[in-house]
Amino acid sequence: MSTDCVIRNVSEHVGETVKIGAWINNKRSSGKIQFLQLRDGTGYIQGVVVKSEVSEDIWNAAKSLTQESSLYVTGIIREEPRSASGYEMTVTGVEIIHLTENYPITPKEHGVDFLMDHRHLWLRSTKQRAIMVIRAEIIRAVQQFFDGNGFTQVDPPILTPSSAEGTTNLFHIKYFDEDAYLTQSGQLYMEAAAMALGKVYSFGPTFRAEKSKTRRHLIEFWMIEPEMAFVDHEESLRVQEKFIAHVVQTVLKNCRAELESIGRDVSKLENIVAPFPRITYDEAIEFLNGQGFDIPWGEDFGAPHETAIAEKYDTPVFITHYPAGIKAFYMKPDPNRPEVVLCADMIAPEGYGEIIGGSQRIDDPELMQQRFDEHQLSEEAYQWYLDLRKYGSVPHSGFGLGLERTVAWICGLDHVRETIAFPRMLYRLYP
Repeated sequence: MSTDCVIRNVSEHVGETVKIGAWINNKRSSGKIQFLQLRDGTGYIQGVVVKSEVSEDIWNAAKSLTQESSLYVTGIIREEPRSASGYEMTVTGVEIIHLTENYPITPKEHGVDFLMDHRHLWLRSTKQRAIMVIRAEIIRAVQQFFDGNGFTQVDPPILTPSSAEGTTNLFHIKYFDEDAYLTQSGQLYMEAAAMALGKVYSFGPTFRAEKSKTRRHLIEFWMIEPEMAFVDHEESLRVQEKFIAHVVQTVLKNCRAELESIGRDVSKLENIVAPFPRITYDEAIEFLNGQGFDIPWGEDFGAPHETAIAEKYDTPVFITHYPAGIKAFYMKPDPNRPEVVLCADMIAPEGYGEIIGGSQRIDDPELMQQRFDEHQLSEEAYQWYLDLRKYGSVPHSGFGLGLERTVAWICGLDHVRETIAFPRMLYRLYP
C-alpha cells in the first residue's frame, strides 16, 4: 500500500512507499538505471528506476516519458545527502497520465520574446516557480505585518469616476452611460477608511496607461497602500522601515532555498534591518551635482539619480522633503518651510529604484480647498474627499508600496516582467 504525498512533505515519509502526482522536469539514463527529475509544484525530487528491480512494463513506461509528461509515480522515499532536497525516491511504479510531444521550452537558450509568448509554460521552469513562491511569501509577510499591528484590510474600488491626479495615465471605460476609469491608486478611498477604522491597508491591482518600456514598469501591478489616522510623517517613516525589514527577514527565513536557487546573494538581504538612513531632497541634489549630474533644485529624480544615491547604502534609503511643485496636491507642507512637503520616497539598494512613496496628508480644510482650486480638480467627482477634512479632520499619513518592484529587488531580477505570473506591458497582452 502507498500513501498519497506531495514532494514538499517527503521528509515525513522516509522508508515508506508513497504515490506522487508529478511532471517530468528532465530525465537521463545510464544504461540500466533511469533518473527521473520530478516536480509537482511543491518541490523537486529525483526518482531512480533500476531495471533489475521493476517489471519490464514499468521500465518501458519510464523510458517513454518525455519532458513535461505527467504521471503518478510510486516509490520508496530515502535520504540522499547528495540531493539538493536531501531525499530521493526509489521508483516501484509508473502510471502515465499524458505523454507530451515537442514541448516548446527545452533546456537550450530561448529569447525573451519567445519565453514571454510561452509564459503559460515558462512558469513551470525552476527559476520562475521560485520567483512565484517568493512573491507569495512576500504577500504573506505584508499581511502578517499589518494584521499583527492593528491595521484593518479594506478593499477600495477598482472602477473610479475620475482621478484627483489627472486622467492622462488612466484607462478609460464606459460605466453604463457614464465615464469611468481603472484605478491607479486606492489611496484617497483608504483615507476615508482610516477616518472610520484608524489604521487600514489595501492590497489590490492598479493600472497605469503609461507608455513606458523600462525594466521597472508594468501596466497592471499590485499595490499595498496603508493609511493611518493620528500619525505624522516621522511615525509613518518608522512604520515603513519596520515593515520592509519584516518582509525581507521573513522571506529570508522561509524562502532561503528559493532565493539561492535563483542565484540571489542573500548576504545583501541580511543587511536589511531597521532603521534606514535618511537624506533630504536638498542633500540629494547637492550629492548628485557633486557626482556630475546637472540637476537643478525643483526637478524630480529619474532612475539614474536614484541609482547613484542608492549606491551609497547597503539598505533602503529615504529621500525626504521634496519640493511641493513636483509632488501630489494632497501632501502636507512642512510648517517650517512651506515650499517642501512632509513626504519621503524609499529607494531600494542595488539600483532597484523607488519601492515606497508616502507622505503626511493635508488635514486643513482651507488648504485642501486651495489645492483643489490650484490643480483645477473636479469638486463634483471628489466632494467626498473634501468632506474628510470638513467632518472631523485629523493628522494622518500613508504610503504605497509597489509589489512587483519589491519582488524584483528581493529576488535580484533584471526586469519586473518576471515578478508576476502574467505581466501586462506596453506591447504585451498575451497570454
